[in-house]
Amino acid sequence: MRGNGISRARFLGGAAAVGVAGVTGSFATGSFAAGSFAAGRADAARKPAAAGRGGGVRHRGVMYEVITGESPATSWRADRMRADLRAVRNDLRANTVSVFGDGVDRLGATASEAAERGLNVWLQPRLADRPHREILDHLAATGEHAERLRRQGADVHLSVGCEFFLFVPGIVPGDNALERVRNLLAGTVDLELTQRRLTSFISRAAKVGRSVFHGPLTYGAAHEDQVDWDLFDIVSVNYYSYFRRRSEYVAELAPYLRLGKPVAITECGTCTYVGAPEAGGMGWDVVDYETGEITADLVRSERVQAAYLSDVLDVFESMNLYASLVYNFVAPDSQHRPGDPRRDLDMVGYSLTKTLKDDPDDPDSDWHWEPKESFHAVARHYGRGRG
Repeated sequence: MRGNGISRARFLGGAAAVGVAGVTGSFATGSFAAGSFAAGRADAARKPAAAGRGGGVRHRGVMYEVITGESPATSWRADRMRADLRAVRNDLRANTVSVFGDGVDRLGATASEAAERGLNVWLQPRLADRPHREILDHLAATGEHAERLRRQGADVHLSVGCEFFLFVPGIVPGDNALERVRNLLAGTVDLELTQRRLTSFISRAAKVGRSVFHGPLTYGAAHEDQVDWDLFDIVSVNYYSYFRRRSEYVAELAPYLRLGKPVAITECGTCTYVGAPEAGGMGWDVVDYETGEITADLVRSERVQAAYLSDVLDVFESMNLYASLVYNFVAPDSQHRPGDPRRDLDMVGYSLTKTLKDDPDDPDSDWHWEPKESFHAVARHYGRGRG
């Protein structure tokens, strides 16, 4: 995603903390859309088992973004992608990768490489701030590639998109996701009209997805969004809540289990500073993106990020959820600057790795990533779940 020069890895969008329903609480009918939530539309061949049936989380993975970066040096490259997916499989010990972003060729190449390495693939196109027809055509082309992989024997899921109210124009006023978040927070948005527009576009996207892909279909919803889950095989939640007790996470997520479908956490995570978990999906909102500087006095803590992820991943295992996908693997545009807390943008990022440039002040400089404490914490967790 590009919006005001901010990639998805630099701008989480606040969706988990905001959400269309979350701005003022759920709409009149409650936290979830009306409907039977029956699984009848899914044929037996593609329908995954419902959540809560034992065995822990089936799909333990990480999110991997493919986009044009903020400079040629940080843009998607096939050689870097291949090395990263080796690390996802061998070092992070994940069995699943969620490939998201834009560019059908980039998405397809990354998904194919992941499948070749034996990873389960969740493919999610996120073409943002483009006309509706272009976004749906991009989805169709991505779904066609997912279907080819599925027919070749790969374990593939297709998500028709993510938090459309932020990234699809015309649902919430604003030229980009940042403006839409600001409008939602300001309380100037007609929420009933917004919900109608969101419901309509989700339905259109589901229809396109079904027309080209015959495996498990889902949609990446912000927590508490109203979605007609009858349209999909899997209930997917982008989840950034924070509680002191694990039982409180269980209580908040339990209503999803009652929908009778597999429940996937399709995003979870926190930033890398003291107090970040409490900030949830708005942890990024301490940066002046014009100057590239952090505006708050933050204390970097990889331990805080690692501890939060360890806690919530244990919760998801205890609830036998279908998938847990950590946001995210690497954020090339969020550089780590040791000793420079005002410009250490990795501190307000959610990635499991930190990006280090050979020349921190050269936008075209080469770079590499190093694992954070959270990387090792997730690897230990996923390692215990193997087999």
